[in-house]
Amino acid sequence: MNALNVAEAAGGIAPSSVPILELRKLDKRFTGTHALKSVDLSFRRGEIHAIVGENGAGKSTLIKLLTGVHPRTSGELVWLGATVPLSTPHEAIALGINAVHQEVVLCPHLTVAANMFLGDEEVRYGLLKNRQMVADAQKVLDELGFNLPAGVLLSDLTIGQQQLIATARAATRGTKFLIFDEPTAYLTRQEAAQLFALIRRLKAEGVTIVYISHRMEEVFELADRVSVLRDGQLVGTRDIDATDENELIAMMINRSIEQVYHKDTIPLGATLIEAKNLSGEGFEDISLSVRAGEIVGLYGLIGAGRSEFVTSLFGRHPIKSGEVVWEGRPVRIRNERDAINLGIALAPESRRDQGLCLNLGVGHNINLPVYDRLTKGVTISARMEKEHADRQIQDLRIKTQSRNALALSLSGGNQQKIVIGKWLNHGAKLFIFDEPTVGVDVGTKAEIYRLFSALLAKGAGIILISSYLPEVYELADQFHVFRAGRQVATHGFKAVSHEQILSEAIGV
Repeated sequence: MNALNVAEAAGGIAPSSVPILELRKLDKRFTGTHALKSVDLSFRRGEIHAIVGENGAGKSTLIKLLTGVHPRTSGELVWLGATVPLSTPHEAIALGINAVHQEVVLCPHLTVAANMFLGDEEVRYGLLKNRQMVADAQKVLDELGFNLPAGVLLSDLTIGQQQLIATARAATRGTKFLIFDEPTAYLTRQEAAQLFALIRRLKAEGVTIVYISHRMEEVFELADRVSVLRDGQLVGTRDIDATDENELIAMMINRSIEQVYHKDTIPLGATLIEAKNLSGEGFEDISLSVRAGEIVGLYGLIGAGRSEFVTSLFGRHPIKSGEVVWEGRPVRIRNERDAINLGIALAPESRRDQGLCLNLGVGHNINLPVYDRLTKGVTISARMEKEHADRQIQDLRIKTQSRNALALSLSGGNQQKIVIGKWLNHGAKLFIFDEPTVGVDVGTKAEIYRLFSALLAKGAGIILISSYLPEVYELADQFHVFRAGRQVATHGFKAVSHEQILSEAIGV
């Protein structure tokens, strides 16, 4: 296989005004839901076309229609001037349409090489040519600038590295039209830079890129044009140099960017928790405190030790040395139950793997920490179970058909609200949010930030971990910079510049 068989021409190609794909009155209805409403949109050959919108705006439905996963209800899809049915994924792939999804959909039990050649295996006399496939896959990865081994199991790589493998696979399958859905959600800064370099390379070779992201800075860094979806409708398309973040956000959610980072002035109360010289697996000599009404931010690059620190504080991993003081008295947090009983709640970085039971209903997930309170004798009170779940669904504005809908069926933003809702039910005092807005649109971000303010007003404290510097900078009353498992700096609210914080986190 040609390692870079991704375009018809080898040289750089300027975006053409002639569409490679046109959507004409594209419409999709599900039972009870009008997901996409008569969308007219065109994509040019060799352009990077960003799609932005809130969760539930229709972006995921659009991806599934373009990749043949769902049939359209009505409308036309025109590929290179000819109407096509695009009724199956095989048809989409045959045309040259591929997608790299936010959640990696490869085979973790197979090698990197096997995943890259999945469906196109090299065979001799009915036997797989494993050694040759590893060598060919390694050549592809090296040419793409991905410093990754082709012979290891996919499961041995990080989620971000698996995402790069999925990208490499899509880029080497004769792709002419490549869709990225939140591709940097789990990537390090270095991995994201590698991805962006590949995207620009594919664009130069004539590949059309559809880039879906909630991160506006990425949209403005990469895109030629941007289209906005809201409630299943196309609100508008703009040339990237003829718009700005304020206009796009107003188109998406009908309010300005100043209304997104919501922060109330709340008097600080007594100290809830104090960590004194804590050390554990992945972190060393960390000291900080959190008061009632306070947001304490932890900023650093992925792998800096922030998540390891808070999971140990929550009892998931042992603390090797140091002392924890809770509401003025020393405590030992030996496990998660100890932390929960004290009043500590953790909304983990991977809500799907660690924060939710995806195959249980929304109501079941919300009530998980409090079923002992909903039980009379050996029987769960159906009335109390319903009341507790419905209150959180209503207060948090969780978009779900019912409390019985599976958590798996909800958008990422609404899944995050379920995780928050279950701890609100429990009545925790210290909330630890680890990357709470990854994969969440700006409208849901604003709702989560307002929820932070409501928690603080009730006397709770918050530890906020984020790799997105503006989030920590705009919200934290004080924040600590982590690097290589150590706490390298502490700052007050907006006390220093972004540049200084980045320098501290990187170590330059």
